[in-house]
Amino acid sequence: MQVITPRPSDLGDGFLVHRALPSAQRRAVGPFVFLDQFGPVQLAPGTGMDVRPHPHIGLATVSYLFEGTILHRDSLGSVVPIRPGEVNWMTAGRGIVHSERSPDELRADGPRLWGLQFWVALPLELEQCPPAFAHHGADAIPRVTRPGARASVVLGEAFGAASPVALTSPMFLVDVHLDAGASIELEADYAERAAYVLEGEVRADGAEAATSREHLIVFDAGESARLTAGAEPAHVVFLGGPPLDAPRFIWWNFVSSDRDLILEAQAAWSEQRFPQVPGETEFIPLPSRPMPPGSAL
Repeated sequence: MQVITPRPSDLGDGFLVHRALPSAQRRAVGPFVFLDQFGPVQLAPGTGMDVRPHPHIGLATVSYLFEGTILHRDSLGSVVPIRPGEVNWMTAGRGIVHSERSPDELRADGPRLWGLQFWVALPLELEQCPPAFAHHGADAIPRVTRPGARASVVLGEAFGAASPVALTSPMFLVDVHLDAGASIELEADYAERAAYVLEGEVRADGAEAATSREHLIVFDAGESARLTAGAEPAHVVFLGGPPLDAPRFIWWNFVSSDRDLILEAQAAWSEQRFPQVPGETEFIPLPSRPMPPGSAL
């Protein structure tokens, strides 16, 4: 068992991000190669989140909110607000561009935001697939109850329920609220499994100490994935799946098993050859740092 402390990063205006994956201790859990927690944060009146158009290749993004609203726009023409409990799955494939912003109507009072974003590495045969976008409302996500626990099966199958989200490879993502002192054991049998603690603290079976919020617990293969909340209620997210089917390179917003595809994507974005997001004129420039010669995930 590992416990990973995410790297905090202030993106400005008090907008704090905690990045649990990739980390020096663990590069991926199943197909999940990126895990960011943003917020909870109350932005100043008259402001909002503004992630300008930027590109992706070789991955699917999964956005899942607990508070607030994010307006998603992409180069396919999708314009969809993401609200708490909803699931936004964007397949980048050979290339997509999107922006993430606070809706105009929420900026006057200063929006509140809290959520998670994941990157899922696409399997080798789909790395260069056409881009796609899917959105599922909160009412479509199955909910399961266990003694002292309430779970939403966001992706995949767990606790006898199956999410309606079409997946590119086997995986699971489950949002769990635990009453104080309650326990739950993950019923998803994959080699790679983890739990991200959002609120409260939990103790994993066999652990010497409890794990507090904003930490990632990575279970060993075959190890019990049973968590017990402390004296206060707890909120955790389980995730995982089979190991990656091949090593992956990550540079900026690009994920690929082929380093040359990332170099090609760098050139395409620098020369503005990616498709544009309709109605958007801004964009995030390509970082000036070169792609390091380091090893893949």
